[in-house]
Amino acid sequence: MNNFKRFDAFIYLLIIANILAMILESHHSIKIRFSVFFYYFELISILIFSFEYCFRVYLSFKENKWKGVVAYVFSFFGIIDLLSILPFYIKQFVLIDGRFFRILRLFRLSRIFKLGRESKSLKLFIKAISAVKNELKFTLYLSLLCILFSASAIYFLENEAQPEVFSSITASLWWATVSLATVGYGDVVPITVWGKVFAGVISLIGIGIVAVPTGIISASFVEEIHNFRKNKK
Repeated sequence: MNNFKRFDAFIYLLIIANILAMILESHHSIKIRFSVFFYYFELISILIFSFEYCFRVYLSFKENKWKGVVAYVFSFFGIIDLLSILPFYIKQFVLIDGRFFRILRLFRLSRIFKLGRESKSLKLFIKAISAVKNELKFTLYLSLLCILFSASAIYFLENEAQPEVFSSITASLWWATVSLATVGYGDVVPITVWGKVFAGVISLIGIGIVAVPTGIISASFVEEIHNFRKNKK
């Protein structure tokens, strides 16, 4: 048991080191100067993370045969473990556009989620989200429906006044998304009277759309914390 704890502690330190390396590597001058170090550090880290992944698959098989393997591989942390090493192998064995790989490198950030493997709070949060997944699916459907409706409406209201901006319903999706999310970048705005009225209404509706899933998750999380403390007593 102590050996497992030491190994986990080593993995956590390695994860932190990888995150720091990724941050430092984003600086062009540092990347040029220490490119060889970054490459071999990444290679060694990937080998260790790959060993950890295979070892956890083995432990899952040993504990509950193939059911255990499937349960781990498709679990939250199992997917995170895989995503944290997959981009490296894709680059090595598959000929892909370098720009696409740079996007995949963002999955390296998923290693930080591995730090929460033993976190009771994170487990409670995941359990809370799982408990309300049907409600969240409905709110997602409602959000997509509102975005499509808003994009369609603003297109018909603003197309004649701003044909280059609201050229189609598809082009209007950006405005609808940022408006319903209450972000409002201001790069695309309605200029007609009815367009402004509609935008004001949509902004108010957007507050509710953002608040609903937030409230659902918060209520479920509080309930899981209450049940955890009750069972602990």
